[in-house]
Amino acid sequence: MLRYIFKRLVYILIALFIIITATFFLMKLAPGSPFASERDFPPQIEEQLNAKYGLDNPWYIQYKDYLVDTVSFDFGESMKYKGRSTNDIISESFPISLTLGIEAMILSIGLGIFLGVVAALYHNKFPDYLASTIAVLGISVPSFILAGLMQYFLAFKLDLFPVSGWKGFNYSILPALAIAITHAGFIAKLTRSSMLEQANSDYVKMARSKGLGKWSVVIRHSLRNALMPVITYLGPLTAGVVTGSFIIEQIFAIPGLGRHFVTSITNRDYTVIMGTTVFYSIILLFAVLVVDILYSVIDPRIKLKGAKK
Repeated sequence: MLRYIFKRLVYILIALFIIITATFFLMKLAPGSPFASERDFPPQIEEQLNAKYGLDNPWYIQYKDYLVDTVSFDFGESMKYKGRSTNDIISESFPISLTLGIEAMILSIGLGIFLGVVAALYHNKFPDYLASTIAVLGISVPSFILAGLMQYFLAFKLDLFPVSGWKGFNYSILPALAIAITHAGFIAKLTRSSMLEQANSDYVKMARSKGLGKWSVVIRHSLRNALMPVITYLGPLTAGVVTGSFIIEQIFAIPGLGRHFVTSITNRDYTVIMGTTVFYSIILLFAVLVVDILYSVIDPRIKLKGAKK
């Protein structure tokens, strides 16, 4: 196991280097500059700003400085938020995005597993059709459309939830649902197919022959093995929740890191773009590693490639 983890950490470092390099050169190739929107700036002021942030240096000097700053996890001062460093923006806004992401993951996993189990237990009956319809609708409708519909009907018309903002738990319910529903549909389909496969296994038939009820068989026997595809999906789920939060935070005016990331792209705030890209990359790469380790812990029969036998 330790050998496998060390090997994966090396791969993570290589992937980060590629991501960092690609981000830097894509930003350099993009037309314009961070100060292009400041139309009233005299050329002398713009030259001073370029010198302050090192934008007047040759590209290889900027690239070297960027690598050094990334290794030390110091991304410098924002080019648009005066007096605020990228590290401060990340430390202030990421807990909000993390809270929203955890809520969305809990909702998507819980709702998806529930719908999948119900659909499998009542195969080819009304509960199966209803759960499958909900899952397909969740997969088909984009999260930003769901967000707009929920804002209009649940918040504006029925006044059940706040329309936007971030002032308490009530403000997180609609955005978390908007992110979660799509992923819940995928999880429901995975759980349903896996539960139907487990229903024909010998140990489930043995449990039923002992007189155990449907839900007892599910909870005690078949659900654990049926969740293996769901665990595999946790990696893409984490990526989907992270990238989905970019748009949702904008729609619901949530001051999270995703909103700052989108704003930084619009403003061409190089330091914030590069800092948040590296930060999100680290989270996603380690999330995939954790999922792979959990996969082998839950099912010891699975051997991690690169681990000692």
